[in-house]
Amino acid sequence: MKKIRITKVKSVIDRPERQKRTIEALGLRKLHSSVEVEATPQILGMVRKVNHLVKVEEI
Repeated sequence: MKKIRITKVKSVIDRPERQKRTIEALGLRKLHSSVEVEATPQILGMVRKVNHLVKVEEI
């Protein structure tokens, strides 16, 4: 499977609790932190829900 790098670019302050939990479940803690994960359908669905808070790059 291909890998993607997800970078948190916006804060979760004043966001719904569901979006905060999704960002945390992706492994993103601080602003501008990145994680490299497999591009599974579950991960892509999570990214789609918070795409306004993250930047996604293919590796």
